[in-house]
Amino acid sequence: MFVVFEGIDGSGKTTVSNRVAKGLRARGISVKHLRAEGKFASTVTEAIRALGRDSRNVDLVPRAEFLLYVARDVQLIEEALRPAIAKNDVVLADRFLFTAAVLGGHARHLPPEYTQPVLTAAAAGLAPDLVILVDVDPTLARARRKAYKLATNDPRPPSRKGLGGVGIQHRMRQGYLELAAQFPDRWVVVSNEHRLETTVERVTDLVSGAIRDGAPTAITRFRAEERARVSHAPASPPLSSPADALTTFLVWVDSRMEREPQVAAYLLSGLFGPGVDERRRVLASRAPAGILAGLAGQTDDTSWELREALRGEHPALVARSLRGVLGDDPRLGAMRESLERICPAEVALSLGRREDEVAWAVRDRLFPAHPDVVIRTLKRMDTERAWAMRSEWLGLRRGNLETDYAIACAAVESVTGLDDPRAWELRVAVRETAPIAALASTSLLASESAWSWRERYLHRASKAVMGTVHAMEDPLAWAMRKAVVEDCKEAVDSIHALASEEAWDMREDCADRWPSTVVKSLGVLSAGPRGEALVTRQLARYPANISLLKHTSAIALGLRSERED
Repeated sequence: MFVVFEGIDGSGKTTVSNRVAKGLRARGISVKHLRAEGKFASTVTEAIRALGRDSRNVDLVPRAEFLLYVARDVQLIEEALRPAIAKNDVVLADRFLFTAAVLGGHARHLPPEYTQPVLTAAAAGLAPDLVILVDVDPTLARARRKAYKLATNDPRPPSRKGLGGVGIQHRMRQGYLELAAQFPDRWVVVSNEHRLETTVERVTDLVSGAIRDGAPTAITRFRAEERARVSHAPASPPLSSPADALTTFLVWVDSRMEREPQVAAYLLSGLFGPGVDERRRVLASRAPAGILAGLAGQTDDTSWELREALRGEHPALVARSLRGVLGDDPRLGAMRESLERICPAEVALSLGRREDEVAWAVRDRLFPAHPDVVIRTLKRMDTERAWAMRSEWLGLRRGNLETDYAIACAAVESVTGLDDPRAWELRVAVRETAPIAALASTSLLASESAWSWRERYLHRASKAVMGTVHAMEDPLAWAMRKAVVEDCKEAVDSIHALASEEAWDMREDCADRWPSTVVKSLGVLSAGPRGEALVTRQLARYPANISLLKHTSAIALGLRSERED
């Protein structure tokens, strides 16, 4: 029997499929998993995947990307899948040609007359007996991915697939659900929003039943059990105010604190106040990386308390949490001083864009040993002192600018927001090596060169482009937002706290497409009659949207900001 697991990134399909494989083997069933422990059974397939994932390949066009996804599956089919089917009771695959179909058709809007003949030829008559769609809300999936990266200190850059923004996950999820509805005799949708052990047990029983009784019988039985389970699930309570949203959000966090503490900690990031602080204290020991990551820029007493409590065991993470902390609070200087010898690189990064003499003294001390880190803290600084340090750094690194990705990123990060010819010289020098970092460094620039770069990448890296026009009211910024907003929710993020009629029109137009983002984009506007009305309406329409609950909880806690950095 050939069984495929599908689902968006972060759905948990790889974890579920590997645990199901283990459970089936425990029942005496011969199993071959084509992506055991997250690694494909074909090294060629792994190499093709790495090529398509690499964000440096930003110019990869949708048709070529689609063909790469098909190519990696064809290689796996011929090299590993067909031989495995002949030798085992069941073969499990983590993704199949369905991913290429959904990516091409729903995520990239390629026409079926292009994709379908390729998919048919690639399959060569091979089809799975059972497809298990491991389904999860994209917000939760993203939280799981972020939590994993924090917990494992995963250094990899974001994948190229996500350069267009988180909307791609929403479109791919919709594509999978449409395939499941189109082929109910073969596809089964399994929610993975609750206990992992429960999901694994249900899927293991499903596959075992399919082997014993045939897939159609097993699917029918599974769906009957699913209907009974869903009928007993509590409905989302009606919400009419930010206070209601906060209560519901905290209940949701409580439900995650034991089984997914890193996810709970991640979703508390940026929040503080009654109800939140108690949970942050509990999670500090269970998910310190998530809690400390969420403290960036926060100056409330509980955040300082948590930093003090975790400083001994997690000094580097505590130092990173100081990034974005402004003002002259004596606790800030004291903590940096106490950590400088232990984790100097993280202390350097925590300086952000501070230009006071204390910050410059730290830079001068740390530059000889950590030049690549210190140089990154000079963004938006157009002073002679900053340029002198950049010049000194270039004397050390110029030979590696066009070949070393990390050095290229540091170079352009140091000139973020600068229109100086020297800054553009650096951008041009590293654009092939670190294109997204170079693009991001044009943040808030209104020069012809900056608009030209944005135009080039608008439909290849929409998320990054929208980040560079944050809160800009320029007509060119509005034209770009409108060109991508249907697919890119970050276009709405970029109108944070803007009160123009164009901004309000975009919020109204996107209220159902990006329900939580329009609320997040309000900032201080949420306190006005128009903002309050929008928040109330969104809560009534989407009471179960966890992202909306979080952003509305911030309003309930009084955590409105003029704009995001």
